Amino acid sequence: MQPPTPPPASPGRHALVDRLAERILALAPARLRVAIDGPTAAGKTSLGHELAEHLVRAGRPVLRACLDDFKRPWKDRHRYDRESGEGYYRNAYDYDAVTRLLLEPAAPGGTGRCVLCSIDPLTQKDHSDVVTPAPPDAVLVVDGVFAFRPEIDRHWDFRIWLDIAPELSVRRGAARDASWAGADATALHRHRYLPSMECYESEVRPQRLADVVVDNTDFTRPRVVRESR
Repeated sequence: MQPPTPPPASPGRHALVDRLAERILALAPARLRVAIDGPTAAGKTSLGHELAEHLVRAGRPVLRACLDDFKRPWKDRHRYDRESGEGYYRNAYDYDAVTRLLLEPAAPGGTGRCVLCSIDPLTQKDHSDVVTPAPPDAVLVVDGVFAFRPEIDRHWDFRIWLDIAPELSVRRGAARDASWAGADATALHRHRYLPSMECYESEVRPQRLADVVVDNTDFTRPRVVRESR
């Protein structure tokens, strides 16, 4: 999937992204793996694009990936529940593929032979044989829900959580997905994606794992609400 590049950032947003980039750049000159997590439609992909641009301007090579490109294929959905909220949370993503194809190769001691997309969620085409080399100083920026799950959490060098209210997630997500989900968009978010996030937050408490928690209610005025040092 190729999500759209966000519009030019406001001064406040530019300052926040610059602040995040500075923290990441200070971690190490070797390869780094950054996760951007949060509710559906919190703005994770947009922030990933913006952060990548800042890091590139600072002189670091950047690879971008999205966890949605590592879901299990739809052809296998008869084998498990992927329709309910809890089923989506437990079964939609292939964490073995994320680890094997992307996160381990992108590690400081990894091979650098990264696969940025396993199964295209729109076309269902398998891209797992397409390798993108990660230079020794590359920063991998990955966005997606459930990024801090125990199956993959240990691989991140820096974690960002974008926070928005549940009802705002439903409204934003339904508006975004209306072009393909039509009249079912609101129900999809309210009855699948929102309950899946409730399962995640109940079991993992992902905000406590984040290095930075950002209130992204207003795209033009994102606000850091917690930051570890």
